[in-house]
Amino acid sequence: MSAAGEPVAGARLAGRTAIVTGASRGLGRAIALAFAREGAAVAVVARTEAQWNERLPGTVHEVVDEIESTGGRAVAVPADLARPEDVERVVEVTHDRLGPVDILINNAALTVPGRPSAARAATGNATANSTASATSNDAANSTAADSTATAKRAKATGDWASFVNFPLKGFRMHFEIGLFASYRLMQLTLPDMIERGGGAIVTISSYAAFMPGEGPYAKPGSPGPIAYGGNKAALHHLTSCVAVEAQAYGIAVNALAPSEPVLTPGTLGTGAEETDWASPESFAEATLRAALADPATTNGQLLWSDDLLHPELGRRGWLRGD
Repeated sequence: MSAAGEPVAGARLAGRTAIVTGASRGLGRAIALAFAREGAAVAVVARTEAQWNERLPGTVHEVVDEIESTGGRAVAVPADLARPEDVERVVEVTHDRLGPVDILINNAALTVPGRPSAARAATGNATANSTASATSNDAANSTAADSTATAKRAKATGDWASFVNFPLKGFRMHFEIGLFASYRLMQLTLPDMIERGGGAIVTISSYAAFMPGEGPYAKPGSPGPIAYGGNKAALHHLTSCVAVEAQAYGIAVNALAPSEPVLTPGTLGTGAEETDWASPESFAEATLRAALADPATTNGQLLWSDDLLHPELGRRGWLRGD
């Protein structure tokens, strides 16, 4: 790190291959760029091939272009991690184009303002739904029906984010993209790491996994991060269960959460009142350090970004209070 706290390029990941999911923007983009600067060949994985919302700039191809423009090596892997066949293809393409996997970064998550149709994610065309496949149209119709039902419930209770109103389909989607995709990607990449005698898996988490915490509550009635936080909490348990096996092979498996809010297109949509942001670049440096962790001393843990960046300050965790 420089005196100003920004990462300095080196070769800490030279000769390694990394998969970074959710890498078209925000934290994933910053992590992919940082890993490439440090010498890793990077599989840039995300659903977005063309910008479909002005609030969410960035595509997998643009990130690969950035990496290659500075002499790095990368491959774009457009993938919808809610689709099991796409999850399998991520590793297949990485093997074919970059070789065995040393590092897996599970960063993908469902965030605001939501997901476009598959066609719109690929083209950025606002009218792409009209030319999508019959399967996509069926899915869109189902989503519309769910939305109508949710709207009726929300009108009755007055709160769109309430548990009573939150559709099971939306809850399930968070887990498909987060927990289940991460589970399968771990299964598919661990054989490479075992054969190579080491590696690292870092799953990006959030303080939302601990919200709202134990009651009673000062402001009862307000909804918590039901789906997003629940998915992150489940990933913590998966991390420790995988780590206890992987440590025997010299593989570090940890979760990493921001110690304070990080400025990304996604967080801007939920943190309108926030003014003091951490940078994606500093979080990417923390992720790199987690990927280089000694599995004998750092394994099966929930790590916090600022603790990795400033170990001299001790373990402090989330820095913003409750």
